Amino acid sequence: MKKSILRIVGVLCVFAISIINSSLYAFTDNYPKNPKIDITNYAFNIKLSDTTDEIICVVTIDVNYLADGVAYLRLDLINTSTKLDHKGMTVSSIISNGKEIKFTHENDEILIELPEKSYKNQTSQYTVSYKGIPATGLKIADNKYGDRTFFSDNWPNKGRNWLAMVDHPYDKSKCEFIVTAPNHYQVVSNGLKIEETDLENGMRLTHWKQSVPIASWLYVLGVAKFAVQYVDKFEGKSIETWVYPQDRDAGFYDFAEPTKKVLEFYSSYIGPFSYERLANIQSNSVSGGMEAASAILYSETSVKGDRNERWRNVVIHEIAHQWFGNAVTEYDWDEVWLSEGFATYFTLLFIEHEYGRDAFINGLINSQKRVDDFYKKNPTYTIIHHNLKDMKDVTSSQTYQKGSWILHMLRGNIGTEIFWKGIRAYYKKYKDLNATVSDFKTEMEIASGQDLTVFFDQWLYKPGTLKYDGDWSYQKKNKKVKIRLNQVQKDGSFYKMPIEIAVHYHGNEKPIFKTLQVNEKTNTFYIDTDTEPKKIDLDPNLWVLMDATFKKL
Repeated sequence: MKKSILRIVGVLCVFAISIINSSLYAFTDNYPKNPKIDITNYAFNIKLSDTTDEIICVVTIDVNYLADGVAYLRLDLINTSTKLDHKGMTVSSIISNGKEIKFTHENDEILIELPEKSYKNQTSQYTVSYKGIPATGLKIADNKYGDRTFFSDNWPNKGRNWLAMVDHPYDKSKCEFIVTAPNHYQVVSNGLKIEETDLENGMRLTHWKQSVPIASWLYVLGVAKFAVQYVDKFEGKSIETWVYPQDRDAGFYDFAEPTKKVLEFYSSYIGPFSYERLANIQSNSVSGGMEAASAILYSETSVKGDRNERWRNVVIHEIAHQWFGNAVTEYDWDEVWLSEGFATYFTLLFIEHEYGRDAFINGLINSQKRVDDFYKKNPTYTIIHHNLKDMKDVTSSQTYQKGSWILHMLRGNIGTEIFWKGIRAYYKKYKDLNATVSDFKTEMEIASGQDLTVFFDQWLYKPGTLKYDGDWSYQKKNKKVKIRLNQVQKDGSFYKMPIEIAVHYHGNEKPIFKTLQVNEKTNTFYIDTDTEPKKIDLDPNLWVLMDATFKKL
């Protein structure tokens, strides 16, 4: 009975979900946030073995209480259960100030009963001891060469399968991994390595420390046999490659490019790189890339030895995440666009910078194909989720590709120079913090001097697709060009968008560009001109995500 009462009181305490007053819409995901608590650091002391997949963990948690009256501290940790084939974690004790304190560990959450209710600005430390076999989140398996490895796979909320923590982006924390493992392994993690000591019985202790707060899915651990190359430095920070020894030559060749160029570009255009180093790591726990802060994981199939375009672009994308997703992190999973849409578009921006305009345009065209294919099967999908219920749905091609296009259209609306000005202001304000879509919108409105409510509403919060049917004709008597441009999508969506046209004349190499503000379903525009145009192109610079037919009558 006492246990039940304890749990009910704890749930009532921690399930007070904060509403962000600045949000454009009152959407928040269903995670039980507690804004009165800020966890500042986790120190995970983990023991690994070759004789068992069981991990033994003692985590020391530093907490800052932001308000009076907190009675319980809630953490995520998957319970051992028969449903998981007896995998999961079992907590043996929780200690604070040298004394064991009461807790429950049920339904994959730990509720720690505080000896006394918190007071504002109180700092406390708790040590949680547990062990078990991870069902997921930490992959313990042979790699493609048959060598035993341990690699994290925390995205999006699988870290709780092996790490006791607040497993949600809203509470960013520093972290340390102090790993004891057989000495034939090397250990890689976030931040900087501050200790490596060989112990008795063929064991080795390795201590990595991340000194910048990051979201829980960005914690990384890799324990394997590696070939390690210290490739270069960027602003005094190490650029590293960690690959399987069998892939040494190919991996060192592949990952030597284009990391430094990407770091230089984003640092110059957005703002300073937030972390102590950047490592590119071959692993068997991810299928593409995982943007863990300062230490990026790539599929073990990523090493080809040919610097192919596909994996080159994955490297660019994951490094872009170091700015968006990692340094500036969405407050809610509902707004994951702030991570994936941004990384996708900023990948294209680097491609435009380094490999040319044609490569950039090809990227936009390929993205549009994926957007259109997804829309046909999911016509009611919105970029911003409405209280996401199943984390398997956290991302889609729309989050990436349509999200990227939305940033491109925003740039087209307000201009490239102002776009970068707003991006820099947004990054500077929310670096190493959390942000909402509303926060981003505000910074872009300040930079542009425009009210962007309609733009954000129609593209992020509503479903639909934009289709135009149009034509143009020359009225010789009136010396005017008549342009008809109608929205013909049949899904109920409606858009207000500026559309650029290019008017070409005989004898002139360069066209004249004009912008039409298309605000209605049916639109007619007139342009004064003494001579008949040779042709008129709609959206010649590819600024708008749309399907359109546009011809001369």
